Amino acid sequence: MRGIILAGGSGTRLRPLTQVLSKQLLPVFDKPLVYYPLSVLMLAGVREILVISMPGHLDQYRALLGDGDRLGIRLAYAEQERPRGIAEALLIGRDFVGDDQVALMLGDNVFHGHDLAPLLREQVVKLSGATLFGYAVADPQRYGVAVLDDDGRLVDIEEKPARPRSNLAVTGLYLYDNEVLDHAAGLTPSARGELEISDVNRRFIAEGRAQLVNLGRGTMWLDAGTHESLMEAANYVRVVQQRQGTQIACVEEVAYRMGTLDRSGLDAAIESVGVTSDYGRYLRQVRDER
Repeated sequence: MRGIILAGGSGTRLRPLTQVLSKQLLPVFDKPLVYYPLSVLMLAGVREILVISMPGHLDQYRALLGDGDRLGIRLAYAEQERPRGIAEALLIGRDFVGDDQVALMLGDNVFHGHDLAPLLREQVVKLSGATLFGYAVADPQRYGVAVLDDDGRLVDIEEKPARPRSNLAVTGLYLYDNEVLDHAAGLTPSARGELEISDVNRRFIAEGRAQLVNLGRGTMWLDAGTHESLMEAANYVRVVQQRQGTQIACVEEVAYRMGTLDRSGLDAAIESVGVTSDYGRYLRQVRDER
């Protein structure tokens, strides 16, 4: 499976913060927002990942993440000239994905949970068609909402419904078999001029090949696309990290525990970050633990 992180868009809801900086490079407490989706894909076992962003921002991502070698993975980069919808990421990433399955993730989504990693790896192994992830929210009118039948099967997705038929928002993480590339290529723009990911998902639903995994109470999902939600995500990360003494989305730790980064690589990361920051001291703690 190959991964795609869509870190495009002009971040209009976050201006003036995003006048000169990509939204996904803004800090969520102590690390860039893009670390959160990157760590999720790594936890799912994805080792080859394409980062898509606006032309003026790609050099910033390359400066931050490089080619992925320091994490034991491979990172590539591609341009999205202007926002044309989430599904366009599948067109841009078609050559990168090749004949593989694909995990598409939005660059402003934050996930965290004790059982998240094994759940993701299980779903990658079981994937047949499309797997979407639902999360119960108090205000489903703001989201794409999953509609389930009496047996719990996914039968539709409603976009920002006035009267939601469930409280399960469809999150920004999508797992697809390779035919999703052809489905995306056959899309026509919606009334707002975008290639809609919901149209891709409805194609799999119509084929009876889409399932929804309810993340449940043990997982946190946040869409950090507004000033309020960005602050909410930062506060969540701060509280958990300070309370538990662990890091969320520490990509070097994820790589080390997943076996793509050895001890010498972790030493190099510590030297690069330094130990004057909490992040660097945490990496040293990870290295020195028994």
